Amino acid sequence: MSECIKTDAVIVGAGPIGLFTVFELGLLDIKCHLIDILPKPGGQCAELYPEKPIYDIPGHPMVTGQGLVDKLLEQIEPFRPTFHYGEMVDSLEVLGGPEATSFRVRTSGGEVIESKVVFIAAGGGSFQPKKPPIDGIDEYEGKSVFYSVRKMENFRDKNVVIVGGGDSALDWVLNLQPIVKRLTLVHRRDDFRAAPHSVTAMRELVAAGHIDLRIGQISALGGADGELSSVVVKAQDGSLEKIACEKLMPFFGLTMKLGPIADWGLNLHENLIPVDTERFETNIPGIFAIGDINTYKGKLKLILCGFHEGALAAQRAHRYVYPEKKLTFQYTTSSTNLQKKLGVN
Repeated sequence: MSECIKTDAVIVGAGPIGLFTVFELGLLDIKCHLIDILPKPGGQCAELYPEKPIYDIPGHPMVTGQGLVDKLLEQIEPFRPTFHYGEMVDSLEVLGGPEATSFRVRTSGGEVIESKVVFIAAGGGSFQPKKPPIDGIDEYEGKSVFYSVRKMENFRDKNVVIVGGGDSALDWVLNLQPIVKRLTLVHRRDDFRAAPHSVTAMRELVAAGHIDLRIGQISALGGADGELSSVVVKAQDGSLEKIACEKLMPFFGLTMKLGPIADWGLNLHENLIPVDTERFETNIPGIFAIGDINTYKGKLKLILCGFHEGALAAQRAHRYVYPEKKLTFQYTTSSTNLQKKLGVN
């Protein structure tokens, strides 16, 4: 067994919300360890849409998912958090009494970490794409079948087929159309769940002949050694059409699994963690839930809302980490103490 690591805070999840919470805790002299099942920081932003533009981050008219993660990592660099990648929290144990509660976390990698507070910033839990029921698709995954776009350049000048009718499918139709050789959108019906402006833009491209729209489902794949050459679309009337395809992207959504979090004694509601809006604390004192994994009246699943939740939760966490120390609120714009921590003074 690994030697027990002692720290002030454990953050479960290294997505944007977890990363920004490091900053808020760092200003309060609270040291952090972050645990994430992915092999790198960034959560869904970095894993599913690193090059997808995000338009609602304050101060950034447009920033990509990876660009946001890079800036957050730069912002927290002065606080030198410790990351544990490719690991899941297997168990969480509450230690001590009501006046001196602490937590022992054990990871799938054998790490044992004791902390005074725990932040759950795990998004919807661990996620995996829903796969279409197409025979032999496993052979092509990672080579010519993809469930996310990590680098747009990989699709340049290719025959691309995108399957789906939600925001992810139409977002990538609009973003990839200018660089691919030919793009075909396939959906089982002529009705889309994506944002209305995206649907309108897609239909304008179809009308102009810039992309193809097929109503039906992919019934077969053609190719060899993991490299696609074509797909077969079965229309609603049963007719079959063979379409040239070098890259296939099915966007059927994600399956979210809480995993071991479900066994931590939290008061779960429909796989979400209820919190108050003053402290964003769970039913277990010292455990906070921030970002998409929490729920409360008026909840909006936006990154900017998660930033706010992390800031307020950090203020409350200070009481557990430094119970004898009075917390004085300070502004980074005027506090020389905070500026010194950030290395700007």
